[in-house]
Amino acid sequence: MTGASGALYAVRLVEVLLASGCQVQLSISTAGAAVLEQEMGLNVDVQRFRPESLLPAEGVWRKFAHLAGGREDRANVPAAADVHAGWGRLHYFHHSDLMAPMASGSARSAGMVICPCSGGTLSAVAHAASANLIQRAAEVHLKERRKLILVPREAPLSLVHIDNMRRVTEAGAVVLPASPGFYHGVRNVADLVDFVVARICDQLAVEHHLMPRWGEAPKEAAGA
Repeated sequence: MTGASGALYAVRLVEVLLASGCQVQLSISTAGAAVLEQEMGLNVDVQRFRPESLLPAEGVWRKFAHLAGGREDRANVPAAADVHAGWGRLHYFHHSDLMAPMASGSARSAGMVICPCSGGTLSAVAHAASANLIQRAAEVHLKERRKLILVPREAPLSLVHIDNMRRVTEAGAVVLPASPGFYHGVRNVADLVDFVVARICDQLAVEHHLMPRWGEAPKEAAGA
């Protein structure tokens, strides 16, 4: 997680990955932690990280019910016990820890996501100018030809941003802007967030049931 707006996308993504049984290695920049507090009221200490500070014990959409419209669909709202169980699969590394496994190509990975991806991080990845663990891990994924997904949210984009997106795409990364669609029966902010998280999970080949796919019945018509 880096210091762009859109912290909710990142928290929801981590919850969904853990609920899917994935092992997740996590690093959060100082700016990323500041955005988590400003946008979500989550006080995440990057020096002494605790899973419960990032992942609400009751689940993201129960914690932020005003964004979820009170929805309780089982596919999208994991039980509290599942959230607690997921904490054990979350492995945190400080953003300055260049001895972490993800800093080396010899450590295996099914893919990496920078979500949200700040313009500064995008630039560092595009120019192989890594200054922290997040940027170094991205460099590793590119050189090892592994899946790297960058999720920028900034708008409008300058020519510099566009050129950096072109550079990382040519290097093998996937640029997946946080631009939700509206064709899946949107009812609340949670549906928009889950659209983007679903697209990220598709890139990682992680099974999910966050939204109906094109051609499937939207939520309002489900079961009809």
